[in-house]
Amino acid sequence: MIDGFIVNALIAGICVSIIAGGLGCFIVWKKMAYFGDSLSHSSLFGIALGIVLGFNSTIGTFITCLVFAGFLTYLQNKNIFSNDTLLGILAHASLSIGIIAISLSNQYVNLDAYLFGDILTVTDQEIKFFIFAAILVFGTLFFIWEKLVLMTINENIAKADNINTKIIQSIFLILLVIFVATCVKIVGILLITSMLIIPAATSRQITSSPGKMAIVSGMLGIISIFFGVYLSVIADIPTGPSIILVLTIIFILVLLLFKKN
Repeated sequence: MIDGFIVNALIAGICVSIIAGGLGCFIVWKKMAYFGDSLSHSSLFGIALGIVLGFNSTIGTFITCLVFAGFLTYLQNKNIFSNDTLLGILAHASLSIGIIAISLSNQYVNLDAYLFGDILTVTDQEIKFFIFAAILVFGTLFFIWEKLVLMTINENIAKADNINTKIIQSIFLILLVIFVATCVKIVGILLITSMLIIPAATSRQITSSPGKMAIVSGMLGIISIFFGVYLSVIADIPTGPSIILVLTIIFILVLLLFKKN
């Protein structure tokens, strides 16, 4: 008989893997890994807001990441600095402010749980949120998939095809924010981007179409959840890093065994 907390962890992990499967493909194609990393760093400020103001940290994370993405988009349009410079400034500033806010709150906070994840503590109530987020992101991504693929190939062609690229890009960013808000509990702030890019990068080596790449990416994420949780329980090691370790091993094996033409 499997313990309830392990069942909750597996369900939550499957939901996050489903979300990451499709989103991660675009992160790899559009070379947005640094953006995803910066977005995840900004989530600590939202967690700090939740702790200080006394509301759910997931809500705080979602709001903060949404503001971060909007502000970054605004600055990018102004062409004040290069993208990597803006990302570096905003990401590390929000991370630093979040840590300071938590330290000034005079409350005990297990930072390791936020930095590296705490999937084994997912509650029954949180499971409902994970399932809702997975359905919402999967459904939305399915609806705009072809438009996003066309925009990734050539944005000018997408515009010529009467696709409102700004709206589609905004929707994509919102979906990415939802992923960050859900994934903090699974692998933590520092490892969120790994959950996006490693399955997608691995899938890219063994698939030949965008749709197949997304499906295989999601499946690899689910496999890593099962083996990562098992490894964590058996060896008594942190679950978040265990999941990413499994993903990394799979990536290396695929890299060695397969060669994409």
